[in-house]
Amino acid sequence: MIKFENLSKSFWIKGRRKTVIDNLNLTLPTGRSLALLGRNGAGKSTLLEIVAGIQAPDTGRVITDGTMSWPVGFGGSFHPQMTGTQNVRFVARVYGVDTEQLVNFVADFAEIGAHFDMPVRTYSSGMKARLGFGLSMGIRFDTYLIDETTAVGDPAFNRKSRAVFKHRVKNASAIMVSHQMKQVRDFCDSGVVLNNGRLEYYDDLDEAIERHQQLTA
Repeated sequence: MIKFENLSKSFWIKGRRKTVIDNLNLTLPTGRSLALLGRNGAGKSTLLEIVAGIQAPDTGRVITDGTMSWPVGFGGSFHPQMTGTQNVRFVARVYGVDTEQLVNFVADFAEIGAHFDMPVRTYSSGMKARLGFGLSMGIRFDTYLIDETTAVGDPAFNRKSRAVFKHRVKNASAIMVSHQMKQVRDFCDSGVVLNNGRLEYYDDLDEAIERHQQLTA
């Protein structure tokens, strides 16, 4: 369960305040894979980071009753001077999971070879995405937050990523931000549309996609 209570967030842009989340009050259902849809700049990634605790809202709060992943694809989750291995070990200690088991899983999953023991600052964006996705899949969360990153790497790696993610969300919830409707239909069963700072929930995914396409037409 994720509950928003009087949640608001705004930014100053070119001397003007832009509200991206406007006094949001909504409870999202448990056990669903939700597509978070909206126009570019609507505030989808911002909302995902607030849910994850990376950003603080201006007002209000988010209430959850389970463990929450960080947004997969959030580059700030890694310390650039530390190696991939060191970053994974650090996360394992934070989340209280078996360190060696997580290191072995991520090393095998990410397929970045010797770079795993090199500083993350030397990684390409693709290698960071592989490391981030592997790390998030290596820890069992009640809700996974996914931000446009399931299609990383070559086709074989992409297929492996999709298979692991589908397996994880069989027993968990997910919130996915994506502009690719095929990807949304592959992974999600309902949707929320962020429009003018408000969330519109649709139990029927096709209705959510139709509303999104109306707003972006």
